[in-house]
Amino acid sequence: MSCKNPPHLNPSVFIIFFCVIILHMENIAVKAVNLNRTYKKGHQVTEALKGLSLEIQKGELFGVLGRNGAGKTTFLKILSTLLYPTSGQAWVDGWDVVKESHKVREIINLVTGGENSGYGILNLRENLWMFSQFYGLPSREAFKRIDYYLERFNLADKAKTRVSALSSGMKQKMGLIRGLLNDPKVLFLDEPTIGLDVESAREIRSFLKEWMKDSDRTTILTTHYMFEAEELSHRLAIIEGGQIVALGTPDELKSLAGKEPFYELTLKGLPLTYSFNLEGINLVTRRDENGMSILTIKLEEDSLLSVLLQNINSIGGNLVFLKKKEPTLEDAFVSLVGRGIDEAGK
Repeated sequence: MSCKNPPHLNPSVFIIFFCVIILHMENIAVKAVNLNRTYKKGHQVTEALKGLSLEIQKGELFGVLGRNGAGKTTFLKILSTLLYPTSGQAWVDGWDVVKESHKVREIINLVTGGENSGYGILNLRENLWMFSQFYGLPSREAFKRIDYYLERFNLADKAKTRVSALSSGMKQKMGLIRGLLNDPKVLFLDEPTIGLDVESAREIRSFLKEWMKDSDRTTILTTHYMFEAEELSHRLAIIEGGQIVALGTPDELKSLAGKEPFYELTLKGLPLTYSFNLEGINLVTRRDENGMSILTIKLEEDSLLSVLLQNINSIGGNLVFLKKKEPTLEDAFVSLVGRGIDEAGK
């Protein structure tokens, strides 16, 4: 039988198959396959990434959650061509981050929270113009973008202020503007609001929502703030030990904490020795402070709440406050990782 023309295969099937593959690839902004990154210091070997594989679609604001040392920043550095993987491959907008790094750099930008870029003797506008020249922007277009963003982030009145005289929050905004000047197709944000005051952080989140309305833009965000990840991200990956332990929308991840709601009870007069041995009632946490006991309870059925309260009343405890809590992203994180995002590993 000839290999060139198998009679049992329809050529149109191949055409459809390859068209599907091409369309799929065209919609992928970032793809990682079995990424590994190992650091060696003397005889000590640290695996920062362990076989990480992931696809991020164009137009997504994709969140990455993980504790310090989980591998978030290493992942972003590889994607932004600042670090080679030990093994594995990654592509940004179809370009290989190792073999075609110059092509990747033309379409991306990276902003790190708390970065201290620029020259202190130059003023804010001059610094941003300097960066625009690194990106190859014509001066007229550069100044147009700079002035727009200075106005957008309420920094227009600081345009002629030396960078050394700016507050840390203003410098952080300058860093974000720097990252936007080349209008990147893929923007990497590593803790962009860390240390900012509430108003400035809210301003940045509001801008990102607006900026992402362009479906050709993709943002990969790492953050320690659960509410920020939930507010901004279309999908999230939770990384622990250099591996993805969960991936999905915020609601999908929250469901991993369990479908049952939590109840938070504030009680007065509850003995420290009180034992929660009622069937279907599980104590999640207990905190005692200022003469009050604050309990987080998980119930298999809502009807068990009255049973619990009757039991507490029978031993002299009094209910002060009751609040029903649906599972949160933080609950999901703790459930999957075993500790909170700000808790150090053992």
